[in-house]
Amino acid sequence: MRPRTLALLAITVAMSVLVIGSIAQAADNQAGTWKLNVAKSKYSPGPAPKEGTIESQADGLKFTIRGTDAEGKTVHMEFSPKYDGKDYPATGLPGADTISMKKIDDNTIETVSKKGGKPLITTKSVVSKDGKTRTSTQKGTNAKGEKVNNTIVYDRP
Repeated sequence: MRPRTLALLAITVAMSVLVIGSIAQAADNQAGTWKLNVAKSKYSPGPAPKEGTIESQADGLKFTIRGTDAEGKTVHMEFSPKYDGKDYPATGLPGADTISMKKIDDNTIETVSKKGGKPLITTKSVVSKDGKTRTSTQKGTNAKGEKVNNTIVYDRP
């Protein structure tokens, strides 16, 4: 009886590890592909960009933002911060050279774009409970010295 009990225990533990591991990997609600919903977004100062997407991946996040700005120029931004609050290089961010990120909870992150270590814009991004909408609220000062107060809404395609 004892070898059979140990075998069942070993199988139970192995299955638990697999299930818990897959739940932990799927827990990053920020990860995925998001498409800018211009109609629901508000930009101050404006005007709003015409389009944009965010593609991210678990293990920190990797952002690749492509789109078109209000003047019709191509926009391409890339950065791969981790949830540790440290500065990571960012390319294409207007006026910023680094970005830091920290996780507030399962549905909320906060990023800070910086130039030369000086904070410019803080963005709080919240994924809705149903996982279909991502709302980013930006506050700070842009590269032109203008106050920024944006609400940017993304939907899962």
